[in-house]
Amino acid sequence: MLLIPAIDLKDGKCVRLRQGRMDDDTVFSDNPAEMADRWVGEGGRRLHLVDLNGAFAGEPVNGAAISAICAAHPDTPIQVGGGIRDERTIEAYLEIGVDFCIIGTQAVKDPDFVGRACRAFPGHIIVGLDARDGMVAINGWAEVTDHRVSDLAGRFENDGVSAIVYTDIGRDGMMRGVNVEATVALAETVGIPVIASGGITNLDDVRALCEAPTDNIMGAITGRAIYEGTLDLAEGQRLADELSAANN
Repeated sequence: MLLIPAIDLKDGKCVRLRQGRMDDDTVFSDNPAEMADRWVGEGGRRLHLVDLNGAFAGEPVNGAAISAICAAHPDTPIQVGGGIRDERTIEAYLEIGVDFCIIGTQAVKDPDFVGRACRAFPGHIIVGLDARDGMVAINGWAEVTDHRVSDLAGRFENDGVSAIVYTDIGRDGMMRGVNVEATVALAETVGIPVIASGGITNLDDVRALCEAPTDNIMGAITGRAIYEGTLDLAEGQRLADELSAANN
């Protein structure tokens, strides 16, 4: 299992939000590229970038910061989400070195878009399903829909997405621990990799995900925990490697 450092971008800065609220942010760096250098240096094997402004604007806003990170780390897989609503945006991201584009809001508003994107850019599309009490939220988590995560995940698996990023909004940025039960339930529902997000706080969360009764959880995104020091990225990845090897 990969531990994937999150770099959330707001107004060109690296921040963390609590439960997705744009008015409840903590700025951790004015230089996101330096944060990327740090996490790759500490053993991060993939980076998770989110254009927070883009998620609300419906189009990329922090493209310059994302481009700089891609240029500095051409050998590190990079996944990007936030404001990806059309194929033109996906193509532009792939051209600057992004490996995976995460479709969130648009996947719910226009499910057929996911299939089109998978056909146009095979192997490069991830769907992000962000849930509050099991129901999918969109538009920067501002609007909760009547769609269940499990129902949409099955559809997008058939479309050919590479993975599902599952975020428990209630846990995100709150340092309360990961929702292992809900993550496992989703991983057992689909046959494609699931990436856990929201609430990863310490080594206990890493251990819980690695020891979960499924081998379909390929990664866990971690943000506030590595920024505030309750989880050491390198130590967490070593533990994940050890437990993954033992389980296999």
